[in-house]
Amino acid sequence: MSAAPTPSVDDPLAQSFVAFAVEAGVLRFGEFKTKAGRLSPYFFNAGLFDDGAKLGRLAGFYAERLMASGLRFDMIFGPAYKGITLAAAVSIELARRGHNVPFAYNRKEAKDHGEGGTLVGAPVQGRVLIIDDVISAGTSVRESIQMIEAAGATPCGVSIALDRQEKAAEGGVDSPQSAVQQVQQRYGLPVVAVAGLADLLAFLEGAPELAAHRPAVLAYRERYGV
Repeated sequence: MSAAPTPSVDDPLAQSFVAFAVEAGVLRFGEFKTKAGRLSPYFFNAGLFDDGAKLGRLAGFYAERLMASGLRFDMIFGPAYKGITLAAAVSIELARRGHNVPFAYNRKEAKDHGEGGTLVGAPVQGRVLIIDDVISAGTSVRESIQMIEAAGATPCGVSIALDRQEKAAEGGVDSPQSAVQQVQQRYGLPVVAVAGLADLLAFLEGAPELAAHRPAVLAYRERYGV
């Protein structure tokens, strides 16, 4: 299965999303330490899409990108924890647009009473789309694939909000591939991102009030970008 391309810098949807993320305070600039131990000049925290209006608008970006991608899927799977809210919100938005699909998610710990197990929601079957905020190390995707396949279903793709487009760190060593590229190669799954680092740089170029941050972001891409 071919990989879905990262949005181009002249993509209006990607530019609108970056502007929205900045406006919502979800995308911030400064100096932030990443999981890989790098000092990043920007930070994307999807947990700050924390009210109905912001979450609804975020779901609209996912839905529009997914519908334009042509990716076929029968249901959505949201890995705990951020993926749970995203799966629910995006399924609501897709239904509003005439594409009603079921969704499911997992618990971190198996429940030993009631319905039991680790999976909640619709039966996991058919072609399953995994939805999350970003792909950092690919751990969440790998675990999601294992759960989906164990249920007898087929993972068919991954949808994320932001592709950082930077080298993955493995054992303290920079990989020549990004985490998104690794997922595409290892599992043969397309990754549909609403926006990427290139879109962020294009946005900064056209935002005078944020232009001072662009050199640091550009330098970061030159050092860690793929």
